[in-house]
Amino acid sequence: MKLKNKTALVTGATGGIGFEIATQLGKQGCTVVLNGIDDKDGADRVKKLTDQGITAEYVGFDVTNEEQVNENVKAIGEKYGQLDIVVNNAGGLGGRSRFEEMTTDFYRSVMALNLDSTFFVSRAAIPYLKKGTHPTIINFTSNAAWNAGGPGAGIYGTSKAGVHAITRALAKDLAEYGIRVNAVSPGTIDTPFHAQIKSTKPEVFASWKNNIMLGRLGQPNDVAAVVTFLASEDAGFITAETIQIGGGQALGI
Repeated sequence: MKLKNKTALVTGATGGIGFEIATQLGKQGCTVVLNGIDDKDGADRVKKLTDQGITAEYVGFDVTNEEQVNENVKAIGEKYGQLDIVVNNAGGLGGRSRFEEMTTDFYRSVMALNLDSTFFVSRAAIPYLKKGTHPTIINFTSNAAWNAGGPGAGIYGTSKAGVHAITRALAKDLAEYGIRVNAVSPGTIDTPFHAQIKSTKPEVFASWKNNIMLGRLGQPNDVAAVVTFLASEDAGFITAETIQIGGGQALGI
C-alpha cells in the first residue's frame, strides 16, 4: 500500500473503530488527524499513536456543528496544505424511538449525527482534497441502511441510507477531480457501541453471532483493514461503492 506521507482526517477517532482506523493508517505512514469531542480522550489516543512512532494530532470539534466543521477543517487543510484521506467515521444510534412517539428534535439529532456530519465534513474538505495525492473520502453506513434498523432504530437506518446515497452522489460529483468516494457498511462489530446490551443482556449479545455466516462478531481491525485498503492506491479504480463488512450477516442463515 502507498500511504506514506499522506494526511488523513478521521472523525470520531477517539475510540472503537475510529481509533483502530487511525492506528492502521498511521502504521502505513500517514500523518493522522484525529477528531472527537472529548479532549482528554483525544490527548490519550494521540499519545498512544506517537508512542508507536506515528505522526498524529487531535483536533476537537462537533461534526454536527457546521461552523465548527468549517473552521477546523479549513485550519487542518491550511496547516498541511492538502488532505489526501477523509474518513467520515463519526456517527451513532443516538438512542431509540418508535416513530409514533418520536420527537422532531430526536429525528433531527440522529440525522445530524450521521448524515449532516458526512455532508459538512466532506464539503469542507473538498478544496483540500483537490490538492491531495490520489485523494479519497470514505463514509460509514450500516446494515440498517438495508434492513431499516431494529425496533426504535428506524431513523438511524434512514440516516445511514442517506449516507449510502450521498456516497454515490459525491463520487459522481468529484470524479472529474480524481477524488474517489466509497463507503463501508459494518455489521455487528464488538465495540463500545454495543456496551449497554453487552452488559445488561449478555446472552442476547452472544446470540448475535448466530446470524452471521462466519460465526463470529466483527472486530475493529476487520473494518480498519478495509478502510485502509480503500484509502490506498491499490483501490485506485474503486469509487461509488459500499462494501459490507459483516461476515455474511446481511444474507442471514
